[in-house]
Amino acid sequence: MVGAGIYDQDVLVVDRRLSAPLGSIVVAVFNGEFTVKRIGKVGNQAALLPENDAYKPILIAEGEEVQTWGVVTWNLHRLR
Repeated sequence: MVGAGIYDQDVLVVDRRLSAPLGSIVVAVFNGEFTVKRIGKVGNQAALLPENDAYKPILIAEGEEVQTWGVVTWNLHRLR
């Protein structure tokens, strides 16, 4: 998620009470694993979008279960 300013070892503050409209950065559970991605679309298909060109979008097929665990509201990282 480097394109969104989120780097390895950063601390994310996640609000589990918020709904997640398109464009939100979320912690999601997909195939039993946690991931941090932006909610979006590829064409007309829902997707979890990385903010890093090294990764591909996760396309969500009809019937696949994705749980939005929470919405990222703050990102804390050390100045290097």
